[in-house]
Amino acid sequence: MNSVLVDVFAFVGAGWVRPIILAALLGGLWVGLQRAGLDRRERLVTWFGVTVPLLAWLFAVLQLAESGVFRPGAVAPLPALPLAVVLPILVALPLLVGSKNIAAAIDAVPPSWLIGLQVYRVLGAVFLVRWATGTLPGAFALPAGAGDTLVGLLALPVAFFVHSRARGSRAAGYAWNVLGILDLALALAMGFLTTPGPFQMFALDRPNTGIGTYPLVMIPAFAVPLSLILHGLSLWQLRRTARRSAVTSAFASPVAPASPAG
Repeated sequence: MNSVLVDVFAFVGAGWVRPIILAALLGGLWVGLQRAGLDRRERLVTWFGVTVPLLAWLFAVLQLAESGVFRPGAVAPLPALPLAVVLPILVALPLLVGSKNIAAAIDAVPPSWLIGLQVYRVLGAVFLVRWATGTLPGAFALPAGAGDTLVGLLALPVAFFVHSRARGSRAAGYAWNVLGILDLALALAMGFLTTPGPFQMFALDRPNTGIGTYPLVMIPAFAVPLSLILHGLSLWQLRRTARRSAVTSAFASPVAPASPAG
């Protein structure tokens, strides 16, 4: 296996998959806002309120990645890569969950959409390719690559199961989200512990220097926080769906007639 396959993965991820993911995400948001019955002005304000920050975030991460800010040993006042992962989640999730228009859009689309969208996680196999070519240590690449690939492969089957509303389908949606979050948490932890620095504990003979270089760094710096935000929204949507189902069932349950007094 040679560097050509690595280059193919990088080209596909940057040139094809990322625009498709963003288009599907923003297109799904627009459909949800329409189905929610919001007027045109509210739809536009909400849609642009998500689209502009999302694209600005992507552009900022691209610029920082290309300038080498995320490289191990780069001089920066704060640890750039951990901030790139955590900060967008801390900012975006509370704002999204607190928006009544986003809540209306979430309620108007099937829970399967946010799950199926993460089929792109199969591209985590690039870590396995990098390990096979000797550019990433196995201590990081094996759990990160295998976990991401598994989550991506399960995304569509779980999405179809959730869409079927069969018994256990909502639990499967919860389980898939938890698996996806744990996978990303493990990948982040192993990335941190295999990268040169005061906390490195593994891969001492082959440090994880490649994860901080462009284009691979776009995965932890952009794809990982985006995926965690999508997991958070999916869990929120499943919870809201469960509550609506419980309320509907309560109202639909027949009330037993009172027995006549003896």
